[in-house]
Amino acid sequence: MLVSAKDMLVKAEQGHYGVGQFNINNLEWTKSILLTAQELESPVILGVSEGAGKYMCGYKTVVGMVNGMLEELNITVPVALHLDHGTFEGSKKCIQAGFSSIMFDGSALPFEENLAKTKELVHCCDILGISLEAEVGSIGGEEDGVIGAGECADPNECKTINDLGVTMLAAGIGNIHGKYPDNWAGLSFETLEAIRAVTGHTPLVLHGGTGIPDDQVKKAISMGVAKVNVNTECQWAFCDATRAYIEAGKDKEGKGFDPRKLLAPGAEAIKATVKEKMEMFGSVGKA
Repeated sequence: MLVSAKDMLVKAEQGHYGVGQFNINNLEWTKSILLTAQELESPVILGVSEGAGKYMCGYKTVVGMVNGMLEELNITVPVALHLDHGTFEGSKKCIQAGFSSIMFDGSALPFEENLAKTKELVHCCDILGISLEAEVGSIGGEEDGVIGAGECADPNECKTINDLGVTMLAAGIGNIHGKYPDNWAGLSFETLEAIRAVTGHTPLVLHGGTGIPDDQVKKAISMGVAKVNVNTECQWAFCDATRAYIEAGKDKEGKGFDPRKLLAPGAEAIKATVKEKMEMFGSVGKA
């Protein structure tokens, strides 16, 4: 069954390793991530953006698919189903649909509005046993229509949001969604240290995991990051493998592509990507 991300992230923060959030977009992606997590005995968080939720026919459909897979595939490792960069209304819909974790991204709102809406969701999630991620300081780049300039969060604002009792906190430290530009300055560990100093042992979240050098990711984990989000790298792996299959002309008999065979190389590529990240984050064997 689905679980809150709270316990897995508290253990990760205490053990100085990271739990991977891997965004899902269809059945194949979900199956690949779950099987890899089970094989490596690693806890995992399945991220769902509002756009992906809409594409997969709605949040209830996503919950039904994931719950069905947990049972049919005999998945025993901890799995959280998490709304990624959700609006206030989207967060409430996911709570109603049966998600076990949500992220309310109020970073683009005036701070007082972000604070008020986060506070309301903290109360609701506490009652239902759902984990809640809040964000301070927008993450750079664009993901599913959410655009940020990669700013560094204000530690004082982080403390104020953290003191509401959120499960985890995403704070901008110069990280970016999507491909990092050649002139990217790297993560601001000075900002991360300042945020850590005022948020105590609250698990911190690193968005934009694709493209950050491994040594910087590992350093961030050693400084309190307990959740690392990966999306773009899985997209690249899936698309590249599928494209290679098509270009290899696997439909030589003229019967057209079998969709199950067409998507299989992409699914295997995602498995390889997820395995590499889980090993780098140090979550293998931590279930």
